[in-house]
Amino acid sequence: MSKTIKVALAGAGAFGVKHLDGIKNIEGVEVISLIGRELDKTKEVAAKYGIGHVTTELSESLAIPELDAVILCTPTQMHAEQTLACLKAGKHVQVEIPLADSWAGADAVVAEQKRTGLVAMCGHTRRFNPSHQYVNEQITAGKFNIQQMDVQTYFFRRTNTNALGQARSWTDHLLWHHAAHTVDLFAYQANSPIVQANAIQGPIHPVLGIAMDMSIQLRAANGAICTLSLSFNNDGPLGTYFRYIGDTATYLARYDDLYTGKEEKIDVSQVAVSMNGIELQDREFFAAIKEGREPNSSVGRVLDCYRVLHQLEQQLAQQR
Repeated sequence: MSKTIKVALAGAGAFGVKHLDGIKNIEGVEVISLIGRELDKTKEVAAKYGIGHVTTELSESLAIPELDAVILCTPTQMHAEQTLACLKAGKHVQVEIPLADSWAGADAVVAEQKRTGLVAMCGHTRRFNPSHQYVNEQITAGKFNIQQMDVQTYFFRRTNTNALGQARSWTDHLLWHHAAHTVDLFAYQANSPIVQANAIQGPIHPVLGIAMDMSIQLRAANGAICTLSLSFNNDGPLGTYFRYIGDTATYLARYDDLYTGKEEKIDVSQVAVSMNGIELQDREFFAAIKEGREPNSSVGRVLDCYRVLHQLEQQLAQQR
């Protein structure tokens, strides 16, 4: 595929803009349609990025004959249904993490991808961040093997707000969104499936209806373990911090920065063509379309993460 890839982007909020900023740096790709919940705000974003078509309906964009692919940056609860709609319309699709908020939804998407043969990818960004790519290169080269991962995912979100502090129309979720990053990354970096998973959660928020604190333990088939702590109650440093404890080294990953266990910074600027994980994720999506291959973090390759999340959800339901 040598022609310019024509793309629609659904979700003109904080994460949609991150994708638009990344796509600006990728040759052979043009965003021709922008879908948003609020038409006026969506038009403002479209004008800034030179996007000609604006709508509030995904179906309208899917009907554009020259459209090749869709990127979904919409609320979690819409992901599986919208991904299925894109595939059934004959469009390649990248859906932001999570793939679904249920095992049934995730499984249905993978089945439809197999039926169509289209590129369907989920935005498991940690696979693409240069810091984690560096660690993966050490693992692939046989220089490092994970014994334990210790991960902290901490936010201060006692109200429905997005990454820009703007009001959300939907409710985020520690398990189906934020834990998905680490559950997938652990299995990916350990290069071994997760065979044991345990979870406990704190009190349910009286308004949001979700647990604001959660703790998860994982064990891979090869014996590696992972401890994940998550909170929406943390009024302090925000974000996700990874400690890789291995047989030959310790690595600390903080977003795109990487350090040794002794806090010595590691230069990861040459790991990939960009330091922007979202841009690298988009580059992989478009490259897979052009090359007719399965992308890293294809819906099939990340499906097992959602099996584990489903098991954890069942555990947590019994604790209420």
